[in-house]
Amino acid sequence: MKKFLSLVFGLVLVMSLFTACSSNGGKAKTGLAVVTSTSHSSKDAGEEEGLAQTDSTVAAVIVDSKGVIKNVKFDVLQTKTKFNVAGELTTDPATTFESKQMLGDAYDMKKASPIGKEWFEQADALAEYVTGKTLEDVKGIALDGGYPTDADLTSSVTMNISAMISALEKAVNNAQDLGASADDKLGLGLVGKLHKSTKSASAEGDGDATAYNHYAAVTFNKDGKITSSIIDASQATINFSVEGKITTDLANATFESKLELGDKYGMKNASPIGKEWFEQSKALSDYISGKTVAEVTGIAVDGGYPTDADLTSSVTMSISDMQTAVERAGATAK
Repeated sequence: MKKFLSLVFGLVLVMSLFTACSSNGGKAKTGLAVVTSTSHSSKDAGEEEGLAQTDSTVAAVIVDSKGVIKNVKFDVLQTKTKFNVAGELTTDPATTFESKQMLGDAYDMKKASPIGKEWFEQADALAEYVTGKTLEDVKGIALDGGYPTDADLTSSVTMNISAMISALEKAVNNAQDLGASADDKLGLGLVGKLHKSTKSASAEGDGDATAYNHYAAVTFNKDGKITSSIIDASQATINFSVEGKITTDLANATFESKLELGDKYGMKNASPIGKEWFEQSKALSDYISGKTVAEVTGIAVDGGYPTDADLTSSVTMSISDMQTAVERAGATAK
């Protein structure tokens, strides 16, 4: 009888563990990547104003233990800074920029689309299409000049997706086990601004148009608590002369995010705690794990800098834009 009861108890325990594992979807990796370009639309000033435009394409992903994409989000930030033939800024340096997902119908691509679909609709359709696939499957998507040619995709996506596929590949390749489960919700939040260095050209030197963006990929459990997050930022600069001519070699310019730069970003020496940007970003992600979005936005700051003693030991840089990025990720999570 005792053996029988032990056997029953053992079976119940195994089934309980199986159910628990099934309910949380199993362990999964979280990834985030940014692909930045400045050459697409940037132009010198002439009869019309010059334009320094930065396009940052972002992908956030949850990948399971078998390399299958369980959830993915795409977005793009276009940072547009205008200047005249005298190299004077005509865009307010305090301007903020909304991502294509945030713009929604206001991005106004629908009327130019052969299938009558807005950018966010096509981006979401691509995300749905690649969900359940592996990276190798995704890399096998047929493209012609960046445009999809597979009939089962072109019915819902006709825009150039090459940068999105590149961002997704990077995100899958850098995905880490940070505490997410395969069935967690995934959110992606972006904040687009101009860096404080942005200025007009003068006799003292070229003008400066620097896009300063923040990105947050955040996963949430069924209770709305953060299970993992990756927070990144990028700075992309385009210079222009007093004649309104772009002086940056746009064709050969490459841009790495702050996480990609790692120690090369060079913030450690200026940090009062001797920590590089990527180290402090990771510390912030660790700190907000298990919290809700409301708790993250409620972190006390002074001029953007954290004041809580349990956080300032590991994070002393400004986090206000990071808080906003996490808040926006929460609003898009599904």
